[in-house]
Amino acid sequence: MNSKLHGLPVEERIQLVEDLWDSIAADQQALPLTDEQRDELDRRLDAYETDKDRGRLAGDTVADIRRNL
Repeated sequence: MNSKLHGLPVEERIQLVEDLWDSIAADQQALPLTDEQRDELDRRLDAYETDKDRGRLAGDTVADIRRNL
């Protein structure tokens, strides 16, 4: 591991990761979808249009995971 990074507090390293991820997400055209990814997204959109199941809130899912740890 880079010693400069390792010397940073965990909170700062997490912030760096979040900032890096946000910069990648903002430039989505840089990473085109594969045919398989596009097919999977189409399948999920078709399923949603059929049943309108919006799924679960992320907070509910995380709470369930934490209860089961």
